[in-house]
Amino acid sequence: MSEHDRAPIPEQAAPLRRPRNALSAVLLALACLLAPFGTLASWAAHGLTDTGRYVRAMAPLASDPDVQRAVADAVGDGIMREAGHELGTSLPRGTVGPFVHDAVRSFTRTEAFRTGWDAANHAVHDAVLRAVRDEGTRAAPVTVDVAPVVARVKRRLTDDHVPFAHRIPVLHARVPVLPADDLDRLRKGYHVLDTAAFWLPLAAAVCSVAGIALAARRRHAVTALGLGTALGGGLLVLAVAIGRRLTLADLPDTLHRPAAGAVYDALTATLLTVAWLLFAFGLTVALGSWLTGRYGPRLASRRRARASAAPGADPAPEPTRARA
Repeated sequence: MSEHDRAPIPEQAAPLRRPRNALSAVLLALACLLAPFGTLASWAAHGLTDTGRYVRAMAPLASDPDVQRAVADAVGDGIMREAGHELGTSLPRGTVGPFVHDAVRSFTRTEAFRTGWDAANHAVHDAVLRAVRDEGTRAAPVTVDVAPVVARVKRRLTDDHVPFAHRIPVLHARVPVLPADDLDRLRKGYHVLDTAAFWLPLAAAVCSVAGIALAARRRHAVTALGLGTALGGGLLVLAVAIGRRLTLADLPDTLHRPAAGAVYDALTATLLTVAWLLFAFGLTVALGSWLTGRYGPRLASRRRARASAAPGADPAPEPTRARA
């Protein structure tokens, strides 16, 4: 059938397509905008609130030299401060301080430190998470009992046959980890993230399907959706990098910024991976849609040409009439 034989397009079709295409473009743009925000909300609401996943993400940091140095400095300063309170005077840091810090740094390289690191992260995360989810109580400072952590470290040192390890006292002392004001803000933010983690991905999926269904040229709509999804993934990668820079810039202690950077990288590793997957998935969809739109009709026409050029079956011979 030639182009002149095709049925003419009704004049009413063009005006009707314009609002459909406009609505499709709006829905597709909204889907591309909601995809990175939905990914961020899901990571914050589900990735950061799983205690086991959090402890596994933090576990490799026990062997990070920057983290070990930061922990050794904090613990060494605490030991010097508490010893000064017990003696009623300030200890000379120039003589005693280096020995204390060297001893603590040596401890951070042991298996007992890694055991205590995992136990402390588990205890802190579990306490904060229970306080954030318990909205029925009044906001109060979150504290952690250090006795389970000390007990695990003591057991590890005893198994390693460290002298006098069995004499380490296991005291039930509660250490504050989160003020009440911060807890109140965390509760509000957690509720918002928990709701957004469910509705944002669902809204993005609905907008994508509706935008493609309303488009007059659905292949072009799929290509645009893929490019927009890739752009959203790329912007999310850029946001993680900018967030890291801003987070480290706000830290008052410049000496421990490498340790804070290691913690930030460990927490955002899953988010960064999902963002890159979103970027790659969007590019794959856009490229596949473009290739099928460009070369699909040519391949189909070639197949039809081959089918028409193939030799047909020989016609059946006509039956001969019997002579009278």
